[in-house]
Amino acid sequence: MTESEFNRQIDATLLQIEEALDECEVDIDYENSAGILTLELENGSQVIINRQIATQQLWLAAIDGGYHFDYSEDEQQWLLDRDGSELFTQLNRILSQQSGEQVELAS
Repeated sequence: MTESEFNRQIDATLLQIEEALDECEVDIDYENSAGILTLELENGSQVIINRQIATQQLWLAAIDGGYHFDYSEDEQQWLLDRDGSELFTQLNRILSQQSGEQVELAS
C-alpha cells in the first residue's frame, strides 16, 4: 500500500469510528486533531487512536496498553498484529472495559 493509500484508509477508518460514536448509546466524547482521534469517557479515561506512517499501522492506546493494527487488503479491515482480531472488536472491548458499560460500535 502506498503512503497515500494508507493515509486515505486511516482517514476513512477514523471517520467510521466517529460516525459509530455518534450513534452509540454510551456517552463518549471525541476530538480529531491532526489525524489523532482522542476518545474521552465520562469517567475521564481516554483512548487514543493514531496512525504510524513508518510502519503503516493504526495504533490504539488504552489504559491496559497499546495495540497495533495492520490493514488486511484481503479482509478489508484492520487486524491486531498480536492475534488477528478486528479493530472494532477490540475497540468495543476496550471501551466497555474502561467505561464500565457495554459499548457496541457498528463497524
